[in-house]
Parts: sequence; structure tokens; C-alpha cells
Amino acid sequence: MGRPSTAEIKRRLVHASGSGMPLLYILGIVDWQTLGYLFVLASATVTVLEILRLYGDLDWRIYDELTREYEQDNVAGYALYTYSQTAVALVFAPHVAVPGMLMLTIGDPISGLLGSAPVGEMKSLRTLAAMFTVCFALAAPFVIPVAGVVGGSVAAAAGALGATAADGVKPVVAGYVVDDNLSIPPVACTAIAATLFVLG
Repeated sequence: MGRPSTAEIKRRLVHASGSGMPLLYILGIVDWQTLGYLFVLASATVTVLEILRLYGDLDWRIYDELTREYEQDNVAGYALYTYSQTAVALVFAPHVAVPGMLMLTIGDPISGLLGSAPVGEMKSLRTLAAMFTVCFALAAPFVIPVAGVVGGSVAAAAGALGATAADGVKPVVAGYVVDDNLSIPPVACTAIAATLFVLG
């Protein structure tokens, strides 16, 4: 595996900086409802920016540095990233939604620096194992207090497995690549919530 480019490292650092939103809740700075409002505001803002970028005259230099070539004429990853976190913030309880958010903001950039794969192909087992381990560690502190050590561990593992699957292979549906910025939080949160429901 080659050394990541400077541009790629910048993209991953910006990606990780998104952890600041869930941290507002984790640190008790805002309550869960307020965080949801902030995500809705963020989604509205990036929607306006994307409309201006794709159909208007908005041509900031940062777009050239932080977006990939295939994003030039499509909705950029940062917008999908915001939409997916907004969705889980509105649908799931904090102990389910926050792990899904952190799997995207922390797990995904770590996985991306360790390795990538062409569309439709799976990442290396080493990268998948690292993603699973990081995501499990991110989820466990939130679900174990709710479901106990055994149940919480199973739920954390289910969420980590979902996030790893979403990150490990980018499927093509009807000719469109399913970006993991969009898929990681909902897949991980659904897996956690379903497991907690089954375990009672």
C-alpha cells in the first residue's frame, strides 16, 4: 500500500473534524433535541452550497482540494455525510445514533488511510478488521450501559459489522455508486437498534 497523498490526508482530517457535532452532545454542551436541530440546519446549509456549486457560480478553492474528481458533477461526499448523520439523529435514540455517527467520522477516515478498493471490490481483510475493531470500540461505551455487557457487546458488534460492510464494499445500484458517507450511519444504527430489540 502506498503512502496516502497530502490531499487525501487533508480530506480525512476534515472528515474526522465532523466528530465535533456529536461531541457537543457527549460533552453535555447541547441536549439531543438541540443537536437534531443543528443537524437539520447543517443539512439545509450544505444543500444550498451544493445547489450553488453544481448549478451556480460557487467555485471555492477548497472544493478543488477536498472533493474528488467524480464529485465535480455530483452531490459531494460532505453533503451525503451531513445528510446521513442528520437522518440517524432524527430517527434513533442517542445511544444508537451517536455510535453510528462516530463510525463515520472516526472509523471511516482511519479505514480510508489504511486502504481503499475499486468500486465493487472489497477492501483488504486487514483494513476491514481495523474498521470493525475501531467501530466496536466506539459503540461499546454507548450500548453496554443500556443493554449490559453481553447484550451491549453483541449490539456493538452488530453495528460495527454493519459499518464495516458499508465501508468495505461500495455497491453500484442502478448505475449509481452507494457512497459510504451516506450508508455507514444508517446501516450501523439499524443493526444496533435491531439487535437491541431482539435481545429485549
